[in-house]
Amino acid sequence: MRRLVPLLCIAALCVAAPAAAFTPADPLASKQWYLTEDHAFDAWTVPPPNLAPVLVAIVDSGIDGTLPDFAGRIADSRSFVGGSPLVDTEGHGTFVAGEIAANLDTVGITGIAYSSQLLIAKVVKPDGTIPLEAEAAAIRWAADSGARVINLSLGGVRDPVHPNRDTYSPIEARAVAYAYAKGALLVAAVGNGDEAFTEPWPYASYPAALPHVVGVSALTRLGNVPDFSNRDAVYNDISAPGQGIFSTFPSTMTSQRPTCADQGYSDCGPDEYRNPEGTSFAAPQVSAAAALLLAVNPELTNGQVAGLLEHSADDVNAANGCGRCALLRDPLSGWGRLDVAQAIEALAGPLPAADRYETNDDAGTQARTLWGKQVKVTASIDYYDDQVDVYRIALSGGERVDAKLAGGWSGANVNLVLWRPGTQRVDDLRAQTLRAAQSIAPGSAQRVTFKAPGRGWYYVEVKVTSPGYGPYTLTLSKTTPARR
Repeated sequence: MRRLVPLLCIAALCVAAPAAAFTPADPLASKQWYLTEDHAFDAWTVPPPNLAPVLVAIVDSGIDGTLPDFAGRIADSRSFVGGSPLVDTEGHGTFVAGEIAANLDTVGITGIAYSSQLLIAKVVKPDGTIPLEAEAAAIRWAADSGARVINLSLGGVRDPVHPNRDTYSPIEARAVAYAYAKGALLVAAVGNGDEAFTEPWPYASYPAALPHVVGVSALTRLGNVPDFSNRDAVYNDISAPGQGIFSTFPSTMTSQRPTCADQGYSDCGPDEYRNPEGTSFAAPQVSAAAALLLAVNPELTNGQVAGLLEHSADDVNAANGCGRCALLRDPLSGWGRLDVAQAIEALAGPLPAADRYETNDDAGTQARTLWGKQVKVTASIDYYDDQVDVYRIALSGGERVDAKLAGGWSGANVNLVLWRPGTQRVDDLRAQTLRAAQSIAPGSAQRVTFKAPGRGWYYVEVKVTSPGYGPYTLTLSKTTPARR
């Protein structure tokens, strides 16, 4: 069981930076201070008319489907814990949904991805817990339903130092890998320290701490990283405002304060939602930004969207409010503050390399099979988002394989390793006897040559061992000695 993180010019669309951003006419948009901080609408002077209706899944506590801000926004819904997915007794899912997809009109607030269509997956039980089986089933349902973005404002504690306290779930990991392989970008909160054992907590929660998931940390109004926001040197990818957020809220809960003017909005909710804080509420802004990129250019892959968001972020450091944040990527803020406009403008430049072989993050069933005597693979790797690629090749007894790796990174090192048949995990230290061969020293160019003693499936591992990212080329040549 798991608790929510609490407290919570492309086609017809030009992307040149305007003189001034358009201002939403929604009367409560002025309370959404994070829209300005995110530069949510700075890419256009007027609302673009041709944004595609991207499917965004919200795996959460459901949604109040009666709120006017969601009129026409809900494409499908399902509950994985019983009850109606369009009834939200927690408020968390409704809050998250408003940040992403509230209508751009003259009512209430506006979402950053106001043209998106929502897939609502209810996974929170009445006692506030989330069965892992329900979460995994919801992620798979969302992927099968065509979600391009899946928001996961939930999490379980990660503690690699004390494995008995670590909540890693292979069920969750397989569901995440399945959804990514189907083309969905998964965005998750890195977690709040009050759900861990100390605050601040030095590790991102699961599922943010899984491969290919964009982990999101929180920022305050002053631009620093609050103590409640989990740190992580690898899995904290990007930051966004996570304090004093204003959004939609279930009307059945706001009606308990009948004299409050903003019925259906968080300032009429319970105390913890009138000035809420949490990485739960930073993540939806990144999910919305991802949906907006896909609305402008639907041909983008999930990996390209993640790369655009992360590498267009504004660095968070002492000069702009975070005295504890180092220059460039750091454990507190990741690549930096979300900047929607810069991400959109980056669409006009060279796009990150697409990798059609993902997900191939381990041996066994996760590896990507390569056929033929001569094979050339062009893929990509990233120290923070995709450290390992694994390929499966068939070798006969006496057959020799020559593997060459060339990458165009600046400062990054990679290892090239060949694993014997029977390998299930390349990071399992107990299985090092299955390592057949490896390159001598890490670098940007690697080579391994090996003669197979017997027939079987072997695994070629490409692993980046220092910060860096980019494309690489892997060339495999198999030869069989001539019979005498």
